[in-house]
Amino acid sequence: MDYPELRLAVVFFLASSLLAAVVVGHNDHGVHKNYLIIVRRPYEYDQRVYKDVSSWHASLLASVCDQAKEELEADPANAPRLIYSYRNVVNGFSARVTMEEIGKMSQTDWFVKAVPEKTYQLMTTHTPRMLGLTGPMIFHSGVWNRSNMGEGMIIGVLDGGITPGHPSFDGTGMPPPPAKWKGRCDFNSSACNNKLIGARSFFESAKWNWKGVDDPVLPIDESEHGTHTSSTAAGAFVPGANAMGSGMGTAAGMAPRAHLAFYQVCFVGKGCDRDDILAAIDDAMEDGVDLLSISIGDDNAGDFAADPIALGGYSAIMRGIFVCTAAGNNGPDVATVANEAPWLLTVGAATTDRRAVADVKLGNGVEIKGESYYQPSTYVSKQRPLVRDTAADGTCSDKRVLTSEQVSGKIVLCYTGGNLTNLEKGSILHDAGAAAVIIVSQDWAGSVISPKAHALPAAQIEYKSAEKIQAYMNSSKNPTARLVYRGTVFGNRVSPVAAPFSSRGPSKQNPGILKPDITGPGVNIIAAVPKPEGLAQPPNELAYKFDIMSGTSMAAPHISGIAALIKKAHPTWSPAAIKSAMMTTTDIRDRRRMPILDYDGHRANMFALGAGFINPTRAMNPGLVYNLSAHDYIPYLCRLGYSDHEMNSIIHPAPPMLCAQQPVVEQKDLNYPSVTVVLDEEPYAVNVSRAVTKVGNGKAVYTASTDEVPPTLSVTVTPSRLRFSAVNEVQTFTVTISSKNVRLKKRITEGQLKWVSGKHVVRSPIVVSSKKFFQKNTTSADQHTAG
Repeated sequence: MDYPELRLAVVFFLASSLLAAVVVGHNDHGVHKNYLIIVRRPYEYDQRVYKDVSSWHASLLASVCDQAKEELEADPANAPRLIYSYRNVVNGFSARVTMEEIGKMSQTDWFVKAVPEKTYQLMTTHTPRMLGLTGPMIFHSGVWNRSNMGEGMIIGVLDGGITPGHPSFDGTGMPPPPAKWKGRCDFNSSACNNKLIGARSFFESAKWNWKGVDDPVLPIDESEHGTHTSSTAAGAFVPGANAMGSGMGTAAGMAPRAHLAFYQVCFVGKGCDRDDILAAIDDAMEDGVDLLSISIGDDNAGDFAADPIALGGYSAIMRGIFVCTAAGNNGPDVATVANEAPWLLTVGAATTDRRAVADVKLGNGVEIKGESYYQPSTYVSKQRPLVRDTAADGTCSDKRVLTSEQVSGKIVLCYTGGNLTNLEKGSILHDAGAAAVIIVSQDWAGSVISPKAHALPAAQIEYKSAEKIQAYMNSSKNPTARLVYRGTVFGNRVSPVAAPFSSRGPSKQNPGILKPDITGPGVNIIAAVPKPEGLAQPPNELAYKFDIMSGTSMAAPHISGIAALIKKAHPTWSPAAIKSAMMTTTDIRDRRRMPILDYDGHRANMFALGAGFINPTRAMNPGLVYNLSAHDYIPYLCRLGYSDHEMNSIIHPAPPMLCAQQPVVEQKDLNYPSVTVVLDEEPYAVNVSRAVTKVGNGKAVYTASTDEVPPTLSVTVTPSRLRFSAVNEVQTFTVTISSKNVRLKKRITEGQLKWVSGKHVVRSPIVVSSKKFFQKNTTSADQHTAG
């Protein structure tokens, strides 16, 4: 029977009429906290008795709470404790309850589990040309032309707020949204248009946790994050965009003719509430989005049955919605990657080929490379006295040391760190009359520099470069230096480089799946903001509207926009096919045609890069894809150790399944575009099953190549040749990976499997470990400890 489901966000109140109607069932003086309550599926009896899912959820809550059941059945809006009743993303609701009430729930037949409240965090112009979206026109039309710049696609962005009226969200020349769009815009009619078609705020759970989040809330960007990510994914063309005068050019998102639907779930200085995230995804699915871009996460999110992005993401892919997420900013430590579910695309961050060059020339003639996005034309480059913070740590964090007598007219050397931000240090130095500042990056950042616009002329340098400055200052009685501004330079051949902050694998939740999946531009990205961070006076009008930011938060919307282009060009492709197209066509070499480096100058491994750096041109025509339906993940989830109840809560609203009736699918055998295996037992060999689908027209023959496998491994592919005669034809093969009957000496060994035809190279990364990554898998039924 049809069971229309309706989620209800309920306003809490303590009206005297309701209090008079309360039927007291137990003492209700415990501490109320927000919980996600996961329940069984409604029986046919429940569906007959209750008019919709909200009524049913309200009745369940009332059965253990001090609320009048009769009033709740008459009007679910009288449920002061019910926060959200979910209809798509999970079989359950969020509510304010006590531990005593959870105890009562646990004794009922409808209760599965209660998950305590949890806070998630945000993962915080030239790139379209760098990524090949624009051409070159002489040889091929570029991805933009082949996808009409994503026209008609709707990208849903979950973030912290957006800036209506920004030129990046100008709707001039944009067609109206497609007829399927059912969402709404809470701004006035002049703020939303054919570019920004939706804008809403989700705060019903957050308002109970944080002061200052009050009803009504408009999704205004009070930081930079949400505006920046939205414009990166689908911003309009803005000629003359720049960051404090640097990087001058035409700004545009990856899919500049796609529509944007914005869902605010994060609040400045507070975070992103789990239950609000679920509610936003719940609504976005019914609003009609084609893709979700989510730069939010937590590397300790726990199992998929309690993670809102994993739960909502699964429901989304069931509807064909592509979900792109940020890997997190907890690198370079291993096993820190967030958003680990295999149905999500997890994106790491790397540098671009653009640098805003600001070198430091010492009095002894030594020149040190640096960067600065604020290069004032009024600055006179001449040798000036060079001084340093005399405090113990050299971070320029003590105002008592940075006096006018110490720094006036001088260039000051300051290390990152201490109890002040670099911008605050620059402000103090500016007020004290310093001529300029040299900022030393932290040692863990390696070669990657993320400068900001200071209130005075500045250059930011690598940590190791400071050793030369210190040596010079120690050897000279009157050291001097000058800053040399060289403007914005493109074509850095040592790019991309894996960003130090980008979270690394292996995945704690599913170590048999390589995460992150892919890497995109995420360092010093110029995009729209409400106003630039920093204290320097912007040199032109558009410099007030753009700024640089770094993070996997910036990388994810790049890939979201590119996914929109692919989906526009190939509307019948599944989310897994789009993911495969991007992963199997990546770049693993930099502009020198050498292996991509990590931040420390060593070769970047697959736990940093995933399959490699995005190449949109090749992704548009991959030849073959590793396809997966939503149903294909079910036996995989069962094998991870999820109970039937947990598995069914993840796959909701799909029909309930029993793990005992599912085939056995090990992590290594999920039809994923990468391969991860463990060789820790004799005979140190394992078979991996895969299937590829032909997505190009015409006949084709593909031959397996393992020439990039190290000699310590043996990789055999059976059959070694695949013949295709038609589009959508599927061929299966087996990969046998062995270490030649001996235990591998290296903990991690990497290689590549390639299917090669006359037109295509379909490449899958191979990761082999000599022992298990963790002692146990991290599921709700089987917690892990690191191995």
